[in-house]
Amino acid sequence: MPEITLPDSSKRKFDSPVSLIDIAKDIGPGLAKATIAGVVNGKEVDSDFVISDDSDVSILTDRSDQGLFIIRHSTAHLMAMAIKQLYPSAQVTIGPVIEDGFYYDIAFERTFTPEDLEAIEARMSSLAKEDHGIFREEWDRDEATIFFKSIGENYKAEIIDSIPAKETISLYRQGEFVDLCRGPHVPSTGKLGVFKLTKVAGAYWRGDQNNAMLQRIYGTAWASKKELKAYINRLAEAEKRDHRKLGRKFDLFHFSDDAPGSVFWHPKGWAVFLQLLDYMRKRQKDNGYVEVNTPDVMDRSLWETSGHWFNYRENMFLTQTEDERVFALKPMNCPGSVSMFAQGLKSYRDLPLRMAEFGKVHRYEPSGALHGLMRVRHFTQDDAHIYCTEEQMKQECIDVVSLVLDIYKDFGFDDVVIKLSTRPEKRIGSDEVWDKLEGALSNALEVMGLDYVLYPGEGAFYGPKLEFVLRDAIGRDWQCGTLQVDMNLPERFDIAYVDETGNRDKRPVMLHRALFGSLERFIGILIENYEGAFPFWLAPEQAVVINITDSQADYAEEVTKSLQNNGFRAICDLRNEKIGFKIRAHSIQRIPFILVVGDKERESRTVAVRTRNGDDLGSLTLGEVMTIFGKEAESRGRVFVETE
Repeated sequence: MPEITLPDSSKRKFDSPVSLIDIAKDIGPGLAKATIAGVVNGKEVDSDFVISDDSDVSILTDRSDQGLFIIRHSTAHLMAMAIKQLYPSAQVTIGPVIEDGFYYDIAFERTFTPEDLEAIEARMSSLAKEDHGIFREEWDRDEATIFFKSIGENYKAEIIDSIPAKETISLYRQGEFVDLCRGPHVPSTGKLGVFKLTKVAGAYWRGDQNNAMLQRIYGTAWASKKELKAYINRLAEAEKRDHRKLGRKFDLFHFSDDAPGSVFWHPKGWAVFLQLLDYMRKRQKDNGYVEVNTPDVMDRSLWETSGHWFNYRENMFLTQTEDERVFALKPMNCPGSVSMFAQGLKSYRDLPLRMAEFGKVHRYEPSGALHGLMRVRHFTQDDAHIYCTEEQMKQECIDVVSLVLDIYKDFGFDDVVIKLSTRPEKRIGSDEVWDKLEGALSNALEVMGLDYVLYPGEGAFYGPKLEFVLRDAIGRDWQCGTLQVDMNLPERFDIAYVDETGNRDKRPVMLHRALFGSLERFIGILIENYEGAFPFWLAPEQAVVINITDSQADYAEEVTKSLQNNGFRAICDLRNEKIGFKIRAHSIQRIPFILVVGDKERESRTVAVRTRNGDDLGSLTLGEVMTIFGKEAESRGRVFVETE
């Protein structure tokens, strides 16, 4: 007689083992109809899962994130079913859920075309309408391997070989289609009516470039047609804002096969980069940081001590000298910072010591993972390492969180999600130390009254971390800043300070902190967020002065020079083109202000001021223009973020 405890703490008793769907029916027919799957004692299960013992039970519908995840998972299998019906010689490999959708990797003798995707999507719709039941089966491992080989699904047989011996081999059957999967799934294909296939791309089997190239078909699935339509609109908007396209359009940067994954900054893009650098330098200086710089190439022994050699070597660029010494281009700035701290005797009076570095780091990313400014091999971090006592640790965490949230506001990002990632399976340090570090981060957030999302097992190998996720102008989330607390590297590098009792062996706590994260990636996010229309203070060119005829050329140059001398980024356009042409050209380039001078303005010592949105501010003196510019420069993103 199992007793079922529901999320609201209410209890229901049953005279015999009961399935999840029967519990839903007992609660009400509406819930039973909406049931997708459930959670029993913390484990997700299918709707027909039978419960024999007292259990905590939650019913999942499409209104929950877990329910939507299962819908997307099941839709991936629906796509595989459609592909096998349309293209029987295709082999289906793996089909996981990703953010906002799913994909399935397919082995097929020819390239899938857009017309193929339309045919697959149409067959999926038919299969959904047919409402095939989806049933879980547990198989003997050898029998499952033989079965998949017999139907030509050799990748599935290989997957079974990689599953640990103690794990159950489960297959799911829907109609005549059978697939290997741990589940759970929706009860039937009729629950899967709202989806769209989006694209096809290449992908190596198991992500290894030495393996066969497969075709990855992407799709998205939602609980309602309204949500799907909104997502498709977001995709279209994201395509329009793609920073790679805008980078070319606004002449900001380029990439080349001569340096894969490294940015070639053009003058305007570099101007934005330097503005971010100057901005962060000032914010850090105002908050008690000192700036340092450490070498880009360091000996292998340093990375062995830090643990990177054993935990991160496959992502490091290595070189060897004639005397057989092995060096690595630094993938992180941390060991160099520790080496800096170790120079000279430190006292508790020196702590907290906040050392900032705009460090160039190099990480090997597979070529298929590179993505414009968002995923590169060579980038700059606004890194900082804070050395403090255990007693100071909590306050330092609070101060960093406060600083990062305040900085994001200057860019117009007010919607920030904080994630707390705790100890991973592969880590250094004792559980006692990890308890202390995780407590410091969670306590800091609780003192500040900030909500956070817990991500168990996602911390760095040397310490737990906070991640700051920004939501942009079209509702996309971007992970940017991080804060990590660490007592392991100070121990591994044997650094210490003299405490107030004279003890010379007191270990400091080390905080790792990056607020932009990667400057390259942050600029990519800003380009897409603003759609290239940077706020005035950040724009690579803040104003352009254009003349109507050659007779105003000298005055236009005088105005430009005066603006430049007062610290504004102004350019002058004296081309022999019609004034309308020049205004349109600079509006397209999203320059915040266009200053037009004709004979009237030259005589009155004024300029006609227009914004990039076409607003006419009338004729103003140069002093009035500079007052406006000064206010715009000071406002940052708090007051003035233009929208088209």
